[in-house]
Amino acid sequence: MKIENLRGSIVAIVTPFKNNGKVDFDTFDSLIKWHIAQGTNGIVVCGTTGETPTLSEDEDALLMEHAVKIANGQVAIIAGTGSNSTQDCVKYSKRAESLGVDGLLVVAPYYNKPTTKGLHLHFTTLAKAVNLPIILYNVPSRTGSTISVDLAIRLAKENNNIVGIKEAAGKIDIFTELIAKRPKGFKVFSGDDYLSTFANLMGADGCISVIANVIPNDFSKMMKSSLDGDLETARSLFYKYQNIMGLMFVESNPIPVKTALAAMGKTTEIFRAPLCGMEENTKQALLSEMKKVGLL
Repeated sequence: MKIENLRGSIVAIVTPFKNNGKVDFDTFDSLIKWHIAQGTNGIVVCGTTGETPTLSEDEDALLMEHAVKIANGQVAIIAGTGSNSTQDCVKYSKRAESLGVDGLLVVAPYYNKPTTKGLHLHFTTLAKAVNLPIILYNVPSRTGSTISVDLAIRLAKENNNIVGIKEAAGKIDIFTELIAKRPKGFKVFSGDDYLSTFANLMGADGCISVIANVIPNDFSKMMKSSLDGDLETARSLFYKYQNIMGLMFVESNPIPVKTALAAMGKTTEIFRAPLCGMEENTKQALLSEMKKVGLL
């Protein structure tokens, strides 16, 4: 699938692990097949929700290979290839391109806090090094740096393969400004499940989602209805799941979402350190809400 045509529910998929700590590729393949059957429109592999900071380069590559093979063109496969090193980001992105992914999700360089000039250089260098479509990823709470609206628009106008942004600063006014200023064809995806319905109603293109791991079919319906202007359906689904969307971030992502999937029998409740299992009180709150909405 061409990224230029992508809209709706894009899951930032978890990475399952075996009891011995190794990646569980059989379960990963099953999750891909489940998402396709449930109506998910795209899959981000090797993102934050996939615990990429603790994966090796070879594990990243194998996850991408599996996703591309299992999807077989039915849904878009987008690889997270961001780094706080421009050189490494280019290397990871070229490798992902060679593995046949449909696009790249590239987070703003983290920790070293580049200036706007440095961010422009980083993304421009990458755009010139690969042919794949690139989706920028703005998440200041994790990176410590911000892709401003003006910078995102400038990058899109200067580089034909910078085709969209995952916006996760948590402010609806940023969405409205991006949508008002974006060039034709530039995609705006919410990186915040809770704000995604509102953003779609203002003209966004869907959500790169955490909660879609747990409710792929209903989240896909929520995205479609809000994109189509079906307010009654969108509102009904939002209020059904608003509490569980909040609980997905009661502890650091992906701890709650992976705990929920384990409770559903979809994967194991195993994390790569320094991530660890949920505190018992927050876990019980999550499981209680899952029972209320019929997930358990």
